[in-house]
Amino acid sequence: MDVRTGFVSMLALLGWVGLSVQLYLILLGRWELGASLLGGLVNFFSFFTVLTNTLAAVVLTWELTHRESAVRRWFLLPAVRSGIAVSIALVGLAYNLLLRHLWQPEGWQFIADELLHDVMPVLFIIYWGLWVPKGTLRLGHIGLWMVYPLVYFAYILLRGDLLAAYPYPFIDVASLGYPQVFINAGGILAGFVGIALGVVGMDRWVGRRSVKAL
Repeated sequence: MDVRTGFVSMLALLGWVGLSVQLYLILLGRWELGASLLGGLVNFFSFFTVLTNTLAAVVLTWELTHRESAVRRWFLLPAVRSGIAVSIALVGLAYNLLLRHLWQPEGWQFIADELLHDVMPVLFIIYWGLWVPKGTLRLGHIGLWMVYPLVYFAYILLRGDLLAAYPYPFIDVASLGYPQVFINAGGILAGFVGIALGVVGMDRWVGRRSVKAL
């Protein structure tokens, strides 16, 4: 097993373990309250952290799966993997800047929390930097990447309006009101764009260096 395969295998395992532990804890909590497990599953996939880590784990798993398919080729496109890198970097930064101070998880929740918010973002960025081909990204890709957080935000607002429940306090319309929520979301989106510009810039810089080396 070469270094790349070993790293990707380890990272994929960490991603799936973190997601599995988080899902178990959510379903266990619902079970103890006598609430719907299906509702717990919906709640699980209503977190941007969970969705983004799932995308990252899927990409890593596809890289380890050598059977060719259109889905595998799509997930392994440099633009797709780069977009996921931007999103998971946002997960790590937003959590550590906005949410970490709000609670003190313990036990298995601490493990899931660290895996999904710290370990996976850092290691996926390393994976992107070392092994995702460079030199193909354009500024136009940022607009395509933005579709994901914008659709997620629209979904969360709709879900929150129906259920009066929001996954993150900075987009809690019931507590903050729509004007403040849109200001908060705009700030986070600006952070997303800033990270994306950095990724595109790094991609171009490394791509040019690779061409010169040839």
